[in-house]
Amino acid sequence: MKTSICTGMITVVLASLNPAKNTCFAQESQPITIGTNYALHSHILHQDRKLNVYIPPGYKENDTTHYPVVYLLDGGMDEDFLHIVGLYQFSSFEWVSRVKPSIIVGIVNVDRKHDFTFPSRQPKEQKNYPTSGGSAPFIDYLQKEVQPWVAQHYRTTAHRTIVGESAGGLLATEILLKRPEMFSRYILVSPSLWWNDGSLMRYPTTRLKECKDRKEIYISSGKEGLAPGNNHVMEVDANVMAERIRALNNHNLHLVHDYLPDEDHATTGHRAVLNALKSLSR
Repeated sequence: MKTSICTGMITVVLASLNPAKNTCFAQESQPITIGTNYALHSHILHQDRKLNVYIPPGYKENDTTHYPVVYLLDGGMDEDFLHIVGLYQFSSFEWVSRVKPSIIVGIVNVDRKHDFTFPSRQPKEQKNYPTSGGSAPFIDYLQKEVQPWVAQHYRTTAHRTIVGESAGGLLATEILLKRPEMFSRYILVSPSLWWNDGSLMRYPTTRLKECKDRKEIYISSGKEGLAPGNNHVMEVDANVMAERIRALNNHNLHLVHDYLPDEDHATTGHRAVLNALKSLSR
């Protein structure tokens, strides 16, 4: 009897390991697609660049609905694209309804140290980041090539968001101060405002002070401490920038400053963007 029971158990186990005899085993498969990758030549940057584009499930070619667009720096598949798409998709569910269904455009990096930084006068930064200083043409690329291309190929509203973290947050802050008209909403996660001895925090705020269109600005930082290679404390710099914007007393500027003491520079991203979508208006 014991031999018979053991033999039966072995037969069941072997059958469960044999795909041909296991009716629950998947016989067909297909790839999971989250978006579309485009390779486009930039005449401004003189190089080929890639964009990852996610469209919400309700988007249909023959529909007339238009969608807000989120421009994501560090937008590669091995960067932040998957994470931000997930946060936006969740936040746009009908039973959550924190944001409207949105098109996400991820800008894939080639040399982020070059694209996200303006020229530095600090010798140590020039030495440590020899390719830095290319933010001006990169901003032109975003404004004059990427945004028009997206508007031409997708049904978009005038509401545009930029999401930038770390050096990407530095670039997004530079755009906010120099060309605030480019975006409606700025999500600045742990921006590297220490760059060039914090010169961006001393940049004139005239354009922003005179801004007549509503801007939503979210600035966050974790408990991050000293920036690399200088005496700037990143959470202090974020607070200084927030206070400069608040001091403008422009009722068109809706500012949220978020300090996340349980997070550090490596971990702020998810929580900060989720907080931004919760705290900024729909």
